[in-house]
Order: sequence, then structure tokens, then C-alpha cells
Amino acid sequence: MAVAENLKNQTTGFGSPDSDLTTEEMRAIVESALADIPAGAKVLAIIADKTRDDNTPILFPIAAGLLRERRAAKFDALVAQGTHPPMSDADKLAKIGASRFSDIPLLGSVFDHHWDDPEQLATIGTLAADEVDELTGGLLTTEVPLTVNRHVIRYDHILIFGGTVPHEVAGFAGGAKYFFPGIAGPELTNATHWLGACATIERIIGRVETPTRRMIEAAADHIPANVISFTSVITRDDEDRQRTHALFAGDCRLALRRAAEVSRMVHIKYTGRKYKCVVALLDEHYEDLWVGGKASYKLGGVIEDGGELIIFAPQLKAISDTHGDAIERFGGYAPLEVVRERVEHDPELRSNLCVAAHLAHVSFAGRRLDSGEFVSRYRITLASQVDADTCRRVNLNYLDPGAFRVADYENDPNSLIVERAGRDLYLVEPQDE
Repeated sequence: MAVAENLKNQTTGFGSPDSDLTTEEMRAIVESALADIPAGAKVLAIIADKTRDDNTPILFPIAAGLLRERRAAKFDALVAQGTHPPMSDADKLAKIGASRFSDIPLLGSVFDHHWDDPEQLATIGTLAADEVDELTGGLLTTEVPLTVNRHVIRYDHILIFGGTVPHEVAGFAGGAKYFFPGIAGPELTNATHWLGACATIERIIGRVETPTRRMIEAAADHIPANVISFTSVITRDDEDRQRTHALFAGDCRLALRRAAEVSRMVHIKYTGRKYKCVVALLDEHYEDLWVGGKASYKLGGVIEDGGELIIFAPQLKAISDTHGDAIERFGGYAPLEVVRERVEHDPELRSNLCVAAHLAHVSFAGRRLDSGEFVSRYRITLASQVDADTCRRVNLNYLDPGAFRVADYENDPNSLIVERAGRDLYLVEPQDE
């Protein structure tokens, strides 16, 4: 099992929407969570990549120092980048809070994850078809092999470092999601993303108990090591100061759920109405639309039918460094109803369900015209380094970023301007779990 018997149903930590944890308070939480790590232990840390903003730069050096004090034998890290490109050494150092790798006690290697290289993966089990059927409420009904980065099976203890925010596939990021799809092979990565799309983004995002969450947690039960999860809730103020509202450590399931209760109070904003136009000033962490699509995921719920989402992202260089060609080849962004039809008729797309899910997620939701045709509920206009022809090929409108003026929308009562778009989820009103 993924969690040792002495950690089941246990977490340590605290926090609230009004809290602002100090480094010493976080150190005490980490120390408590690592108290049972024995001398000679082989420990692997799983960390997020640069597209996720969290307090790993604070927690990672603390954990490393405590592991040295406990005489751990080995300490390495693995980046849970999913299908994202690898980070540079500079980005890795920033993520672990160091100027040099040698600054971190005990640290050996920081491994990249190669999700599409079978030689880098190990099979740790299978979710049988009847189990998948039950977990997903019948949305998926096929057997799913469980493959993960091969490094996972070489360690006694695994530490997960990451934050939680509302998420379009799992409901909330964090916890078992760092295994699946964070360091997973293509099988469950494809399955979970397509499951999230089929369950519909409006029924998934901002909810804890989702079909996807059940599936990834069932898969994580096959991880052979003792797992300790450090799940934080953070925000940043206008001066870019990071604030830690909460930190929970221990059982992977419980730490995530305790953190999500705080996250839903600090990361979900309620507008009380929908808008004809939403202007998303995209968060600077997102350099392509594969991750920058969060602007649509998290704002679509407050856009009127027939309205417009304008994504202003001068830093955004591509639709996707990894999947851009596939996004174009499979027809670009479209409502789920249209993407389902493409999947049904295209065997290649059926083998790339992660991309299929992305096409539907960015489109967010569909509406049926009188003719019976399904179209996107709102249009998306992209103002970035992506050229007009590329935008057209993936069903986006183009706006010259040099011509964009946020002041054009500031006094319009039918427009909503969202800074650092993609971080917080916007809803008209609270939703039922």
C-alpha cells in the first residue's frame, strides 16, 4: 500500500484562509511528518515543475536538513512534470530553493520524467476493467495498466511537495495527482485526462470527490514505498510576496482534503453574475497554451453564452512545445461533443486522449445551435507571440498583443478583467460538492 500503517488516517499541520505561516511553523510541521524516517532510509522527493507555484523552495531545504540529521542514506528528487518539457537547471534550483545543487544536504540527483519513454517506466499494477467502471461511474470501462517512472520503485520513502488549487482534471491539484499523471506513463495519463473531459469541466473543477480523484487515488495505492505528502495552500500579493495559508503533511488523501478545504476559500472567487467579455491577463508562469489554457478552465464559468474570453499573454510563445502539432492535426479546440466524434472516427486521436481532453477543456463547454450543430459556448481570442495563422488553425481568434489595451475594458460594466489569470477559479455562485 502507498501509506504505511502508522500514517493511515493521520496528518499533521494547520492553516486557514486568514493564516500566514512562518518558516519556523512550517519547519515544525515538516519535522513532525518526518519523525519516523529511520537512519539509512532511501528517500525520493517528488516536486512540481515551474508551471506550479508552491512553497517547495522553503520546504525542500528544510526536509533535506532534517533527513541528514536522521542519517538518511540517500535523497534524490524527481520532477512531476507530466507531459511538460523538462526544466532547465536554473529552474530546478529555483524550485528547490538553492543556488547550487550542492547547497542541499544529501541531495544526489534531480531526475526529469520521460512519460513517453518505455525504458524509463516500470509497471506497478493494473486497474481492472470492473474497478475502473466502478471508480468512474461507468464513464470509463477498460482495464488500465499502471506505469510510473522507474525511480519510484528504488526508494523506501517518497515525499510529495506541492500545493493545491482548483484543477480541471482532478477537481483539486495535489496528493496522488503527483503520481498520476505527474510521474506516470501514457496509459493513465490519457485515461484520467479523457475521464475529466467526459465528466465535464463544470462538474469537476473545484470539487474534491470526483471520478478522476477516485481513479488516481486507487492507482496510487499501488505505489510500493511509504508516502508522505506535504500539501500547501499559497497565494501571492500584489508585490509578489508568497503567503502560505496552510500546510498539511502525512497521508496523501487526508492532507489533500484538508488543504482543499482551505483552497476553496482562498482560490475560488464568486462574481454573482456572468460577463459578456472576460479579459484574462495570463499568469507569467504559463509560456504555452497547454498550461495557459487554465485561463479558460478557470474563467469559463462566468462568461455568457456567445461571449468572449480574451487571453493577453505576451510571454506565451506556442500553443504547446510538446503537443502543438497534434493539436493542429486533430482539428484544434472544440466542444466535448465535437471532440467525442473526432475520437470515435480517428484511431490516432483515440491513442492520444490526453490531447483530446485538452481540446475539449480549453473550449470549456458547448452549446447547440438551432441547426443542431455544437459550437463553443464562447469564443477565445489570443493576444500572444502565437501568429494569426496558427490561431486560426486551432480555432482561436487572433489579437495583436501590441494593439491590446486593458484600459479599453476597464469602464465597461459587461467586461471583467482578471489579473494573473489561471490561478484562481471564478464562479457565479458556490457549487455543491
